[in-house]
Amino acid sequence: MSSGSQQQPAQPPPYRPYRQVRAATPHSRAVSCVRFSPCGRVLATASLDGTVALLSPSNLAVIATLRGHAAGVSDLSWSTDSFYLCSASDDRTLRIWDIRSVLAAPGGHPDPAADRCVRVLKGHTNFVFSANFNPQTSSQVASGGLDCTVRIWDVKSGRCTRAIDAHSDPVTSVHFIRDGSIIVSGSHDGSCKIWDAKTGACLKTVIDDKKPAVSFAMFSPNGKFILVAALDDSLKLCNFATGKFLKVYTGHVNRVYCIQSAFSVTNGKYIVSGSEDNCVYIWDLQGRNILQKLEGHTDAVISVSCHPTENKIASGGLDNDRTVRLWVQDN
Repeated sequence: MSSGSQQQPAQPPPYRPYRQVRAATPHSRAVSCVRFSPCGRVLATASLDGTVALLSPSNLAVIATLRGHAAGVSDLSWSTDSFYLCSASDDRTLRIWDIRSVLAAPGGHPDPAADRCVRVLKGHTNFVFSANFNPQTSSQVASGGLDCTVRIWDVKSGRCTRAIDAHSDPVTSVHFIRDGSIIVSGSHDGSCKIWDAKTGACLKTVIDDKKPAVSFAMFSPNGKFILVAALDDSLKLCNFATGKFLKVYTGHVNRVYCIQSAFSVTNGKYIVSGSEDNCVYIWDLQGRNILQKLEGHTDAVISVSCHPTENKIASGGLDNDRTVRLWVQDN
């Protein structure tokens, strides 16, 4: 067979720019987290005002507001079936909310009086900074906080089944791999560690540097890599099996806040992150080059979320902005 007949690798689709289509202000304080539900029908947003808002992903209209936390909310995580939402708060608790009435409501207008909090998870001794549902079995949640622990919770009983003295400084992020077997944690102590989700044993330390602080860590959708953000304006893609850093993404500003990044896989493969220069950055996953800088927020953007099936990004701004913005790709 001649070499000329060998198949060429498929070319990625040409990049189509995103543009802002909506902005809304569902909170009275900074927007700390934005998360599309896995079903794509709800956008959840968290704020330092202590509330969680459920928005329409098409027009950002508020469908419901979840109240109950006594302090700011830092992180959100959806169960795989989109029925439940977990929130992590500075009041030292996590809450599990039943969202089924929102999904079932005709025309997206659920009973506003419905009490949707089904569990309050208590055990952390300081602010809870990060939460993540086990994607394989939504009966388990991992959390991390300023008390330097990683905790694993049984959602049904509300019990903490593992409390791990994980780091020497605050835990900034926890994230399950897609089969739910292991958890990655990042910390201000500069380390990134892998934990067995069943036993709580530390399987590996991926990064062990005092500086810079690790501000965010998550597994890639295929479970082969870890995306690590650090307070030196860098995002790194790491092969956690070998511990080798494969790619570094730069250009954004990240020195102060724990900025949550995301993978966009609906049209090409991109890395998306907020930035302390009030922008959202989009990089080509393979080429590492900046494809676009989304401008419009008037304060730092510390959370972004990519819609599971549509070419749509949500972003949230801190106190001088307070907006949730929706960006879509032109056809």
